[in-house]
Parts: sequence; C-alpha cells; structure tokens
Amino acid sequence: MVRAILKEIDLQKNYLSDTTIDTIYFGGGTPSLLNERDLNLFFEKINQRYTVAADAEITLEANPDDLTLEKLKVFKSTPINRLSIGVQSFSEEDLKYMNRAHNVTEATRCIQNAQAIGFDNLTVDLIYGSPTTSNEQWEQNVQQLFDFQIPHLSCYCLTVEPGTALDHFVKKGKAQPVDENKSAHQFEVLMQMMESNGYDHYEISNFAKPNMHARHNSNYWFGKSYYGAGPSAHSFNGKSRQWNIANNALYMKALEKNELAFEKEILSDEQQYNEYVMTSLRTMWGCDFEKIKSWGVDFKNHFLKQADIFLGNKTMKQEGNNFILTRKGKLLADNISMELFFEKDLE
Repeated sequence: MVRAILKEIDLQKNYLSDTTIDTIYFGGGTPSLLNERDLNLFFEKINQRYTVAADAEITLEANPDDLTLEKLKVFKSTPINRLSIGVQSFSEEDLKYMNRAHNVTEATRCIQNAQAIGFDNLTVDLIYGSPTTSNEQWEQNVQQLFDFQIPHLSCYCLTVEPGTALDHFVKKGKAQPVDENKSAHQFEVLMQMMESNGYDHYEISNFAKPNMHARHNSNYWFGKSYYGAGPSAHSFNGKSRQWNIANNALYMKALEKNELAFEKEILSDEQQYNEYVMTSLRTMWGCDFEKIKSWGVDFKNHFLKQADIFLGNKTMKQEGNNFILTRKGKLLADNISMELFFEKDLE
C-alpha cells in the first residue's frame, strides 16, 4: 500500500501545479500504524514532488490505544508537528457505547505522554449527545481538556449511521437512541464553556485558542485546492472534484500498471456556490457577499432574499460584507445552508 501511494503521488505531481504546500494531513484509516521508515518515505516523496513551506502544519490522526510512548517518540523524530487524537470521551460507559478500542486510562496517558515529549500542538475529538453522556459528564469531558491545556478541540454530535452495529442495536432496542434535545443542550453548554475559557468558535465543530486554528481544516472551509492520496482520498482544485477508488486491492492493482483509478466531476456554478455557502457559513467569518456576487445577479438576489429571513429571526447577522451565524443560528446551521442553496430549476 505504501508503494502504491508513493507511485500515485508521482503520477499526480502536477495536480496542484506550482502551489507551495503549507499543510499535510495523515488521516483516514489508521495512519498511526505507519512506522518511521514508511513515514519518512512519504516525506521524501512529498518534498521531491512539491515545495513544502518551512512552517508547514503536519498532522497525524491517531487513536489513544495506538499512541504508546514508543510510537510517540517515532512520530517526534519525523516532521510531524501536530497530533489529532480521537479521545471521544473520558467516560468508560461512553467509550463502551461507542464501541471504542481504548479506555479512559489510555486516553489520558497518551495526552500526557505526547505533551511530555514535546507535542504542544494537539487537537482532541470529543462526541456529545450519546445516551450514556449525562450533562454533568459532558461538562467533565470538556473541563478535562481545559485541565490538560489542549489548544484545539473538535466536537461532533453522535449520529447513528444506517447499517452500523449501533444502528442495529438501536433498532433492536439493545441501545438507546440519540436525544436531539439533549444534544442541542450539550452543544450550547460547549459553546459557553469554550467562550468562557478563551477559545475561538471558528467553525461549527471546532474551537481553538487564538493563533491555534487548524490551518489544514481551514483550507477546506475557505475553498482552497487540495490533493489527497490513497484509497477513497478526495482532491479538489476549485472547479472539479475527484475521488480515488475505495477498494484497496483494485487501487493497488491499477497503480501497478501506472494507472490512476478515480472518478471525477466538474462542478457547475450552482454546485460551487452551494458548497461555498455550506462551508463558509460554518465558520466565524461567514459568507463574503463579494464572493456571492461573483456568481452573478441570480445568485446574489437569491442569497439576499433568503438571508433576509435569517437576519429577521436573529439566526444570522451581517458585519460589513459578511453574513455570519449567531449562536442561535449555529444550532440550525445545516437547515439554514439548505435554504440558502441555489437550485436553478426552482428559481
């Protein structure tokens, strides 16, 4: 697999043309399984094919049970300078409900070890809204991160995906369903706690201390081009999106023949506008009306007509040229985005 991904990087060397790379993200699957040799092979190839900024943000995604002290030392010896740790909760009951492989001791120990060997730039994932997460436990989860002085936090509402084991258990009555009212309450508590402790709520699911915003994630929300290598990886250049085949064996077989196995779509004006609205509205900077106008008068008029509704009910505010969700609006972000979407056939 490593050889196949290295070959893909070679074949796709012109995808970002002369762009300087300022973020690299090892994520999806379990990249923490990579050893030092494999990681350095990737860095050698990336530096061979691209210009990488001296201060590039280089993140590796990992689960607590993978982050042994020995593994952390390996990562520290590479250019990796940021870790994304999927803690999810500091409650054993929550972790069992979510079918996580790690326990609370492993979660706390890996954070302490990472900080001890010099990884100061950490982000942790937490999940709220689980039937097993009481409001008190949720506050304890968030407080634990303050106690660890974690500079960045990503929080997601528990969703029961169709076809998963959890979905099966819920349907059989063996697991409790998600309570939307409780989820909304815990999100409101989260926003208040983060604000009180000096964190920027810079994207619906992301909070950071000033100057510690995730540069990689922000590039997605700002609509910047990116290239993804590996099975299922997505790439985007502003006008088109492509995604690699998901099947590992077929992915490697194609690359053995020096072929790329991916699908591609050219984005229409409507798709580009809708994606911009969806991603930008999730951020603390909101939608830039100058950008909206660049798609033409129909898009501009539609946006203003719909936005007027949300300005009126205080779920959105306008600051200069920017339309930004209020705290109330953040609870309804997906619905508001959908109402702002442009569908030519309906206009």
